[in-house]
Amino acid sequence: MDRIIASLRSYPSGRRAAILALLAASGCGSLAAAAEPGSPVAVETLVVEALARNPEILAARHQQDAAAQRVASAGALDDPMLEIGVVNAPLPPSLRRDDMTMKMLGLSQRLPYPGKRGLRESVAAADSASIGHAVDETANRVRRELRSAYEELRLANSAERLATRNRELLRQLASVTETQYALGRGLQGDVLKAQSEVVRMQQDLLRIASDRTGRVAELERLLGRTAPGGDIVPTAATLLPLPADAAVLTRRAVEERPQLRALDALIEKSDREVELARREYYPDFELRLGYGQRDRTLGGMPRDDMVTMTVAVNLPIWRKSRLEPRVAEARAMRAEASALADAQRLETRATLAEQLAVERATRESVTLYRSTLLPQLHAAAESAVRAYQLGRADFLTLLDAQMREYAAALAEAEAIASHNKAIATIDFLTGAAPGEAASGGVLP
Repeated sequence: MDRIIASLRSYPSGRRAAILALLAASGCGSLAAAAEPGSPVAVETLVVEALARNPEILAARHQQDAAAQRVASAGALDDPMLEIGVVNAPLPPSLRRDDMTMKMLGLSQRLPYPGKRGLRESVAAADSASIGHAVDETANRVRRELRSAYEELRLANSAERLATRNRELLRQLASVTETQYALGRGLQGDVLKAQSEVVRMQQDLLRIASDRTGRVAELERLLGRTAPGGDIVPTAATLLPLPADAAVLTRRAVEERPQLRALDALIEKSDREVELARREYYPDFELRLGYGQRDRTLGGMPRDDMVTMTVAVNLPIWRKSRLEPRVAEARAMRAEASALADAQRLETRATLAEQLAVERATRESVTLYRSTLLPQLHAAAESAVRAYQLGRADFLTLLDAQMREYAAALAEAEAIASHNKAIATIDFLTGAAPGEAASGGVLP
């Protein structure tokens, strides 16, 4: 796919536009979006790509396939044993001198006590179910990490835009201070201070660019891209809606999170292992069937062939040294799985409550920034510019007003990113599938 995208980007713009239109019309919208340089890519498109290509998810799916194959083999019978030989041959060897000498063909089959095969299959099935839920947990975790990295990249882009805008405003202020100084109404220190602030904003832009490169690299890792796939441009920043109220989300988290369901499957597996260990107190059977072919006597008289059929059982008499420890081990593993499930549920509840608090606080912060703080700081900055030009305010007051507006705008962008990352974590904790997770919308 990376080579296809690189090839498409090498075409002239007119030809590339025609090809991209055909791709979009044929249902390959994600490929078309990735091949168009500079076009915003929705996080849902990247999630689909990650679910299909992320190596961690692929490895987990292969592990699930292997576990599914073990279910059928767990309840299968052992291979039968074929036996060929000579029975009761005298010395020196002869097949005709003794009446009990015969050529023998035997077949034996080991049969577990009724119920053992079904329990072994149940143990393997529960293990496969646990691994299947672990695959879902891995996919949800990768999706959460991808959405968080996407928000970080979006924040870096917003910070770059705000820093560039503030740098240009500071350059304008530096020009104003130079004019005021030339007219004898300003101080040289104001000129130097304005120029140093411009340099500091340039340093911030370099830091933001470095951070942005790291975010892109993290996204490409999560997407499983073996070669750079071009610039990833996020869509415009919006506040994602909370999927449901706190009570519903808590219920979903403790009931539907794949990791908790995987632990429940491990408890089921341990229960079956306890039953299987107890069933080992009962003997297994071995059915043997033999056919003996006898040659004629030395005088030429025929001898009848013989058939042998026996049933053998093992005697599970070493209970103290072999069977009882197995039962105790199975019970201990069951208690361990139950304790782990309880601990994970408590941790999930606590983490969910923490993320709900972050979501609520950041949402209210964004509302406050948009409705009150940013308009006030913008008006204060414009007023400070006019006052400085008229000689009614010093440069430090002007600079402080400008930097406060910049800091507030950057804090708003950070609050949006923190809010959306909290939503991504909430979706992860509640086990929301990719199609169920909150992906857009603006909160009032």
